[in-house]
Amino acid sequence: MGTLHAFLFEVYPYVCFTVFLVGSLIRFDQNQYSWKSDSSQMLRKGSLRWGSNLFHAGILFLFFGHLFGLFTPHAVYGVLMSAATKQKLAVVAGGAAGLVCFIGLSLLIHRRVFDARIRHTSHPTDIAVLVVLWVQLVVGLITLPYSLQHADGSVMLVLADWAQRIVTLRPVDSAALRGLPWPYLFHVVLGMTIFLLFPFSRLVHIWSGFGAVGYLFRPYQVVRSRRLNLPPGHNQPPQPGARI
Repeated sequence: MGTLHAFLFEVYPYVCFTVFLVGSLIRFDQNQYSWKSDSSQMLRKGSLRWGSNLFHAGILFLFFGHLFGLFTPHAVYGVLMSAATKQKLAVVAGGAAGLVCFIGLSLLIHRRVFDARIRHTSHPTDIAVLVVLWVQLVVGLITLPYSLQHADGSVMLVLADWAQRIVTLRPVDSAALRGLPWPYLFHVVLGMTIFLLFPFSRLVHIWSGFGAVGYLFRPYQVVRSRRLNLPPGHNQPPQPGARI
């Protein structure tokens, strides 16, 4: 059990991170036509609008919340708030966003599983990814009562130190995580597994979402008419039947 624990929290993160990056590059290079989310809106809208909007709003908040919460050094945010305050903020804001995401994701799963037309046109990985995300979300919500029991933020500091050591390639001591409650450990391992599955599922379209931000900063397109510099009244398109 000790060997498995050490593998999951010392080796497995680097395996997932490598597959995540290299796999995404290979898929983009070799199979760009699959780089999409396969929208089913044309088949039936139904609960898609509510489900999709609630899911994406919640999941984006949770993603960036985890990103900045785990990888921001304590010395940086410690100027503004204590670890205990940050823990309470994470529980309240994360709990609200998690509930919103849970409702939206449940609607999407129900739609894709119980709507015959959508189920028959869905790839098995589409449903599998939604189920994995749903389980991850439920386990994340289960951690909230445990977080309230550690209101001083001690568990959060342990997890943040582990995550920051992983991304900065510093030595990792998995023993520091051994005494944490099981929902935290399960949540971390399943989260890394989602990154492992990322290149092989529809989740790759997330890259395009971040890439679309570049359109906000691109130069304006200059569009010139082919009929410029003509006398007034001569720059109109020809009428049907007119002799040119």
